[in-house]
Amino acid sequence: MSYSRIWLLSALMVAASAAQAGSKEPIQPIVAAKVKSPAMVELGKKLFFDPRLSKSGFISCNSCHNLSMGGTDNLKTSIGHNWNQGPINAPTVLNSSMNLAQFWDGRAADLKAQAGGPIANPGEMASTHVIAVEVLQSIPAYVAEFKQVFGSNTVDIDKVTTAIAAFETTLVTPDSRFDKWLKGNKKALTADETAGYKLFKDSGCVACHNGPAVGGNSYQKMGAVSAYQTASGATGRLGVTGKEEDRLLFKVPTLRNIELTYPYFHDGEAATLTQAVETMGRVQLGKKFTDAENAQIVAFLKTLTGKQPSFALPILPPSNDKTPRSQPFSK
Repeated sequence: MSYSRIWLLSALMVAASAAQAGSKEPIQPIVAAKVKSPAMVELGKKLFFDPRLSKSGFISCNSCHNLSMGGTDNLKTSIGHNWNQGPINAPTVLNSSMNLAQFWDGRAADLKAQAGGPIANPGEMASTHVIAVEVLQSIPAYVAEFKQVFGSNTVDIDKVTTAIAAFETTLVTPDSRFDKWLKGNKKALTADETAGYKLFKDSGCVACHNGPAVGGNSYQKMGAVSAYQTASGATGRLGVTGKEEDRLLFKVPTLRNIELTYPYFHDGEAATLTQAVETMGRVQLGKKFTDAENAQIVAFLKTLTGKQPSFALPILPPSNDKTPRSQPFSK
């Protein structure tokens, strides 16, 4: 039996099981974040917004994971140092703590491992860990804050990524209308939205998009039933494992806040939810949704938008004479 037939059979079995389970839905409500160390989260928030961690002094974590735009940048592929266009769509940072790993190919085990990557990536922030640490170590207010959080005046990249990850862990989005429906408020969804959720389950979408994040907890092949045509050179898990069978195997994206995080897929080729649903039905399920069915699924997906993170923007401590200077983009 081919991989695509096995996958589709699995999807249908999961959907059938979910339907039989009644109140035991394949998706669970998001739980609000519990902050263990407010001081560390506050430090991580400053670092997340600080562009001085980049070579140009222009790009911060928030540039590609904009918290005013669903935790992404709404570009097909992100723009990095020297206006370099990246090779892959920026996944949302919202609810990213629920992922089994980070990046589309899962090459970072957790948020801490992910946080250091863009800083030193020449196509992204284009700095080095050494220079980024020198910048922070040169600023007395940062040194004092690291001392408060970690008990040491010494700044290092391990502490930097630990703090950024602590902040990112708080970026969850509970209390969506769908969460309210899951908790018993059946008036939270319209008839079309409820019908869209039933289609979402019955069609097998829940085989991959399940759990609190509605995804993020497995790897799946893009084009499980029919080949996905793309100009992107991204190879998925193949680039991590070196195994040919992992070609085009990507981490399943979360569908939470999906209305905000366009365009879609690793290559950003689906500009709208309508287009994304059509493509997923065709290449992942071997199914052609009618226009009415597509509209109902899209209506359901929009109910997954939760309460967005809300906080005061951090006031970053000023640089001084000892702070290494940024190197603006070359012409």
